[in-house]
Amino acid sequence: MFSIALTALAAAVATMSVVWVLSLVKRDAGIIDVFWGLGFVLVTWLYFLMTEGATPRRYVVLAAVTVWGLRLSLYILKRNWGQAEDYRYREMRERNPGSFPWRSLFTVFWLQAFLLWAISMPLLQAQRSATPAGLTWIDALGVLVFAIGLTFEAGGDWQLWRFKRDPANAGKVLDRGFWRYTRHPNYFGDAMVWWGFFLFAAATPGSLWTIYSPVVMTVLLMRVSGVALLEKRLAEVKPGYRDYVERTNAFFPWFPKRKT
Repeated sequence: MFSIALTALAAAVATMSVVWVLSLVKRDAGIIDVFWGLGFVLVTWLYFLMTEGATPRRYVVLAAVTVWGLRLSLYILKRNWGQAEDYRYREMRERNPGSFPWRSLFTVFWLQAFLLWAISMPLLQAQRSATPAGLTWIDALGVLVFAIGLTFEAGGDWQLWRFKRDPANAGKVLDRGFWRYTRHPNYFGDAMVWWGFFLFAAATPGSLWTIYSPVVMTVLLMRVSGVALLEKRLAEVKPGYRDYVERTNAFFPWFPKRKT
């Protein structure tokens, strides 16, 4: 297992190093967002090719990660095409104009390479274990949780993309569809996807330790790079967002609160 994991880490670092060089050429560090999902696809295929056996679980995990990762990367590529560099990286560049290239290598590209590798451990565990040979009820639960997550994530992204395409919605708040029940259906969906991946690992012996992976992803999405970061900015640029916050759950879907 160690050699497989180490190979995947090397592949992730090498890939993100190439992306870093590309970001210097384009002068846009935001392109790393496109490669986040693709990074998981890469390491999962490595896990698949470097382990043996033909259990159904291996193919289910490979297919699920590939579908999720490719969809996410293609969506971000389409969303960001022709746009200016993301404000997060732009502000970092403005604070450190001279040292930004090297700073971004360590604090953005290599950091994300390490994170995606560490978070991918349930995928390795699910791929490498030969037992149980068949799918179990835990795998079935994993498929269900993954499907719910992908529906929220992809559905929320699609609804937001359509909403933003209409010039009449400029400055307005999307509060329909999935966005009626949670202010961040895409982030909630992403977290659910990772709980689904963990369940595939949990169906195999000695893999419960990988629970840290969905926990880390959920915390990152809720408290660090997801909800917390975006909420502050949206409250500044959208006048109706505070009212939306008062009636709609931030993360977990639920019915809107009624005004008293």
